[in-house]
Amino acid sequence: MSIYEVEIDGLRGGSADLGQYEGKAVLVVNVASKCGLTPQYAGLERLQERYAARGFTVLGVPCNQFMGQEPGTSEEIAEFCSATYGVTFPLTEKIDVNGEARHPLYQGLVDTPDAEGHTGDIRWNFEKFLIAPNGTVTARFAPQTEPESPELITTIEKTLPT
Repeated sequence: MSIYEVEIDGLRGGSADLGQYEGKAVLVVNVASKCGLTPQYAGLERLQERYAARGFTVLGVPCNQFMGQEPGTSEEIAEFCSATYGVTFPLTEKIDVNGEARHPLYQGLVDTPDAEGHTGDIRWNFEKFLIAPNGTVTARFAPQTEPESPELITTIEKTLPT
């Protein structure tokens, strides 16, 4: 199944319609509001602002599987992201990224290795997957990789649609 065919709702309800991202580069990130890595929202928003006009989007995917660090309701998550970090990129409904209830979106991502060769379960909040405009997963980045790190920026720029 293509990532564009996966059904997932938006944070505020209704379909997130992943098909709208076909032909774009998409950085899928499992996010959380009460994590030591939460300040990465700022860098993710700067990536969104920097590359959106070139066919790129960040797609935030709230998840509460890591020490309960995303406990809020959809409304609370949306308010936090907007008020605290000025987030304009799309956010999906809160999902599971690991375990028996792993969402189909992540079933299609976890087999991609990161630079150290890690595949499988998501290790923590803010693990990042870069999807090419044709829907293939081109890269996986560890949670600690800052959104504006040279390796992530270089990979995004190589993946942007021409």
